[in-house]
Amino acid sequence: MSGSENLGAVVVGTGFGVLTHLRAMRKAGFDVKAIVGRDGEKARKRAELMGVPAGLDSLEEALALPGVDAVAVSTPPHSHKSIVLDAIAAGKHVVCEKPFARNAAEGREMLEAAEAAGVVHQLGCEFRWATGQAVAARAIAEGVIGEPRLATFLFHMPALADAEVGVPEWWRREEEGGGWLGAYCSHIIDQIRVSAGEFTGVSASLQGVAERSESLPWTAEDTYTVHFRTESGLEGMLQSSAAARGPFAACSRFVGSKGTLWIEGDSVGVADATGERRLETPDDLVNGAPEPPPAELLTTGYDMLHSMGMDLSPYTRLYEAFRNRIQGNPIPEDPRPPTFADGVAVQAVLDAIRRSSKEKTWIAID
Repeated sequence: MSGSENLGAVVVGTGFGVLTHLRAMRKAGFDVKAIVGRDGEKARKRAELMGVPAGLDSLEEALALPGVDAVAVSTPPHSHKSIVLDAIAAGKHVVCEKPFARNAAEGREMLEAAEAAGVVHQLGCEFRWATGQAVAARAIAEGVIGEPRLATFLFHMPALADAEVGVPEWWRREEEGGGWLGAYCSHIIDQIRVSAGEFTGVSASLQGVAERSESLPWTAEDTYTVHFRTESGLEGMLQSSAAARGPFAACSRFVGSKGTLWIEGDSVGVADATGERRLETPDDLVNGAPEPPPAELLTTGYDMLHSMGMDLSPYTRLYEAFRNRIQGNPIPEDPRPPTFADGVAVQAVLDAIRRSSKEKTWIAID
């Protein structure tokens, strides 16, 4: 396929899949033909609300619809493998949300199947196109701070501090891929990989810092602390809690041999021997303003994590790259679209973090 043919798509997942994936796909030029969910009635209602022709509870039925070229998978991580493999078997191109899988072994199965089938595959690391992150990655690649040697990524917020906060059941279960590590740290791992190469080892601890209701048991963490190294020699610390009451606390910083770089939203600062300055944003890294989803879709505390619509513009850029790759059109190399291979690499780091927390030791990553 080449040129500018209209591409048909199916969105699997009635939560974030509708809040962001569906809207971003449309902005990128896809014709969304169906929403698929475990709850057929919910899928039908959301399809009607969003003007989608079909709301279904059968993936097989959705994949058989005429004109479907691509599938967006935005379901709980433990369900990704079966859905992705079915979509690939049907010859569909696939975008899969992160965390990619329950473990790296599942991720490799999906990667191998996609490569064998020759379909286009991408991972939902949309923040490669977030303005601040993209400007920072380009500046580091250009040597603005010299050789990156130290990194600190800190983020505290209170969204999950309440004992009975409304999150999906799977999100509370580590064994189903839930928890704050996969939800948030997967983005940071990908950001560091893009800027400073692959991880070579971690020492980590996972915690649940908030009190939880006995009626809603949690096996997943709401907080993590990670010490890491990369193949380039970068060392650093990652810490985040989604259950820390009080004001937000955030720090995203790289210290290099020639200077320091930090990210504050869409703004990137640099300090070196000449003083401090703000980096200009290249035109190709400017995103549109956030666009909140329809209020009718925001029914749980989990939904409210996406209520600002800040991820819509980066996800639109991700789907524009996806569309162009399917059609055989050229795409920019920077930012490079994340693929299932990135999903496997990120999952290997997540696996090592979990293992380190349980074994209380440094874990090397091959």
